[in-house]
Amino acid sequence: MQSLKKQPKKNLKSKNRLAILGIGSELRGDDAAGVLAAKTIQKNLENKKKKNIEIFIGETAPENLTGEIKKFKPTHLLIIDSAEMGKKPGEVHLFSPDEIKGVSFCTHQLPLRIMVNYLRNFIECNIAVIGIQPRGLAFDAKPSKEVNAAIKYLASAILEVF
Repeated sequence: MQSLKKQPKKNLKSKNRLAILGIGSELRGDDAAGVLAAKTIQKNLENKKKKNIEIFIGETAPENLTGEIKKFKPTHLLIIDSAEMGKKPGEVHLFSPDEIKGVSFCTHQLPLRIMVNYLRNFIECNIAVIGIQPRGLAFDAKPSKEVNAAIKYLASAILEVF
């Protein structure tokens, strides 16, 4: 997870525009990871009046926000979602969009790769995907302690960069 703090600093500058898209279902345990991470970042940015960062809560239909993302014209898009990667619960991994075809992202109506390819046709920006390994996706369950810890770490790492 240490590389997550270093990686964005290589590619992001203060004049750039960052869009963060949180994906997942808050009704299915650890599947809420992306949404909760985005909401945590949003809550911490409320008093900072950052016009170069926009948070989008995509839930289970992130494709519904593609118009708003295009309108924001980000230079960087960071997508956060729970992902079955065969790792320990709460483990975080940074993917390029080209790497996501072999990873199972949890509960979207439209495959993430299709949405990313669609956005690439309309906006020229760097896109990265952060996957958080879930422990469980049971309906009406709360996120696991491992995923909650990953959400806190991830939000802190992203906020540290900005």
